[in-house]
Amino acid sequence: MNRSMYVDERRRPRLRVPPIAILLAASALWTVAWIGNAPFFDWVVHRAFGLTEGGRLGDAVHFFLYDTVKIALLLTAVIFAVGVLRSFVSVERTRAVLGGRRRGIGNVLAALLGVATPFCSCSAVPVFLGFVAAGVPLGVTLSFLIASPLVDVVTITLLLGLFGWQVAVIYVVAGLTLAIVGGFVLGRMNLERWVEPFVFETRVGSGGDAEHRPSWGDRFRIGWDEVVDVLRRIWPYLLVGIGLGAAIHGWIPDAFFARWAGPDQALAVPIAVLMGVPLYANVAGVIPMIEALHAKGLAIGTLLAFMMAVVALSLPEMILLRRVLRPRLIGLFVLVVASGILLLGIGLNLTLGGAT
Repeated sequence: MNRSMYVDERRRPRLRVPPIAILLAASALWTVAWIGNAPFFDWVVHRAFGLTEGGRLGDAVHFFLYDTVKIALLLTAVIFAVGVLRSFVSVERTRAVLGGRRRGIGNVLAALLGVATPFCSCSAVPVFLGFVAAGVPLGVTLSFLIASPLVDVVTITLLLGLFGWQVAVIYVVAGLTLAIVGGFVLGRMNLERWVEPFVFETRVGSGGDAEHRPSWGDRFRIGWDEVVDVLRRIWPYLLVGIGLGAAIHGWIPDAFFARWAGPDQALAVPIAVLMGVPLYANVAGVIPMIEALHAKGLAIGTLLAFMMAVVALSLPEMILLRRVLRPRLIGLFVLVVASGILLLGIGLNLTLGGAT
């Protein structure tokens, strides 16, 4: 009798929770954590730890704990949304939109698609191969490669959460302008001779996007897998960046930055770009430092120039692109993009003055 009861229990259908119900529950928990983040760490740092509010150590510890949770929550929400978005958008579809476009219009579309379809630096070579082999002009392809890491959804969301909509809008407009103008200028130079010959001989298939249409449950799993994968890869950069930001926030006096990198310092932006170009750091690690420097009164043009140089001209991407581009074209690409970042940074400092 016990055995038959066991068999009947095994045959009983399992209760399956709809994916949308899981999403709503997770969204509610995320909202509670977001709202309670600041009050919780106010209590932990100033009451449980007994650190003085306004003191150097208290401010630094609060900055580190509060920003770590805040940025982790922001990244979790945005990366999940981007992962779901990627289940609808592929390289093949992006390539189809850009194929056959003329310069100018193609550069604008490529920059906008770069925002909507973010690809990491490890995707630079296959994306480049796929676009050029499908007939997308070189300059249009370069506009996409500039915009995709520079103005991605994660960066925009972190800027919104940490700085407000004004800084986020300034960054997006500046980044899109750089991608459009930079790609257009490089396209006008007729640099195809500095692309490795095998690129033009590559033939790319049409892909099979329509053969399998994932369910919403599949799309949500893709989004969650993206969250786990990205956070696993970036957490060291995130903690180091927040730690440096906490040290800057707590110990380095405002007068130091006003003297060496204030809005009236002519060399502040060039130095920021020169420091940013060879530096490899994830955007999640750069933005906390930018936030701390912003609080110290640094000019917004200098800060955004440094951030753009780090994100748009990462060393791993340049190394990967060497497989398809000759050194002269890579050097010219870096020169044009870095010059654009320099001009944007100086222009923002002249028009906006200090930090916004």
